[in-house]
Amino acid sequence: MANKFQSLREGISQERRDRIDAMTREMLAEMPMHALRDALRFTQQQLAEELGVKQAAISKMERRPDHLVSTLRRFIEAMGADLDLKAHFPTGSVSITELGASDDIRKTA
Repeated sequence: MANKFQSLREGISQERRDRIDAMTREMLAEMPMHALRDALRFTQQQLAEELGVKQAAISKMERRPDHLVSTLRRFIEAMGADLDLKAHFPTGSVSITELGASDDIRKTA
């Protein structure tokens, strides 16, 4: 027996389902920092302890409209992941290495 969502989806044209699926993939591919932290079940306090800063520094960092790559890298690494930065050119993509490690997150504490 189909559930309500499956029944609803069956009533939608394939073209519209494809658009919805594409939008869903796009939304999942782009997450604000706080949403990523929440999805991984980290609290601001846990992340602050991992980074050696105060919880207020994490809160402030999550509200900033832009970040230094080194800050983003430390944030991601504190949650157990790696940050890969790529430049996409018409002729191909290049991974950017040597992102550096800065203490800029500590300045917001």
